[in-house]
Amino acid sequence: MVLQTTALATWLRRLRFKGHLYTIADFFNKGKYLMGMDIDSLVRVNKEQLSTLEKTLGYRFTDLRLLQKALVHSSYAFEQAQGGNDNENLEFIGDAVLDLVIGHVLYHRYVEMREGELTRLRSSLVNEQHLAKMARSINLGAYLALGKGEDASHGRTKSSILSCAYEAVVGAIFEDGGYETVCELIERFFLPEIEGKKEELLLADAKSRLQEALQEKYNEAPTYRVDAEEGPSHQKLFTVAVCFREQVLGTGQAGSKKEAEQRAATAALDNLDNVNG
Repeated sequence: MVLQTTALATWLRRLRFKGHLYTIADFFNKGKYLMGMDIDSLVRVNKEQLSTLEKTLGYRFTDLRLLQKALVHSSYAFEQAQGGNDNENLEFIGDAVLDLVIGHVLYHRYVEMREGELTRLRSSLVNEQHLAKMARSINLGAYLALGKGEDASHGRTKSSILSCAYEAVVGAIFEDGGYETVCELIERFFLPEIEGKKEELLLADAKSRLQEALQEKYNEAPTYRVDAEEGPSHQKLFTVAVCFREQVLGTGQAGSKKEAEQRAATAALDNLDNVNG
C-alpha cells in the first residue's frame, strides 16, 4: 500500500512538472490505484478536480459525494462491484428537474406560444444531443469515471453518456441545494440557448403550424408553388410562394425548395389575419 501511494504521488508530481492539468479521467486511467474505492474514498482522491468542476458550474457543494456520484458511470461501478454507486438515480432526478425548470422558464418567457410549441421547444433543449453539447461546453467527459471497456471505446465523447451525466449533475445540485438553487443554475446555462432554439424550431416547424392553423379555421390546407429557380445547378436559389384559396400568403427564398417553403410558411403565419374567408 505504501509503495502504491508513493507511486501515485510521484506520478502526480510528474504531471505537474510537465505542466499537464490532470483530471479525474487521469486517475481512472490509472485504475490499479483506485480498485475497490467507495464514494468517500473517491472524493478524497479527486477533491482538487471536483473543486475545479464546482468552479465551472458556479456552485459549491455542501455534500461533495453527490457531485462525485454524478460522475460515476454504471460501467465503472460494475467493474468495482459497487452496485448502486453509479449516477443513474441522480440522472433520473435531473431529467425531471430539467423538464420542470425549462418548462417553467418557457411558460413565462413565451406567453404567446401554444402548448404544442412549448413542448417542442422544451424537447429541443433537453434532448440527448443538446444536453451532450452542454456537457461538452464544461468538459464534463474529462471528469467521468468509466469502466475500462467504455473508456477504451471513447465513452467520454459519447452523446448518450454525456447527456446522462449532465442530467446527473443537475440532479446532484438539486439534492444538495434545493429547487431555487438548481433553477438559478439551469437558467444561467440555458437562457443563452433558448432564443436561438426558438428561432430554429419555429422555422423548421412553420409548415406544420401553418397547416394546423388553416385547417382548424377553414378545414383546408395551403399549397406551395415554385415561382423562380435561379443560378447554376450547384448553387440554386429557389423562390417559393405559399397559396391559399388563390391568394399568396407569403414567399420565401433559399438554396433548397424545402427551406424556401419553410420561409414562405413563416411569412404566411404573419398574414393569417388577411386570409380571404
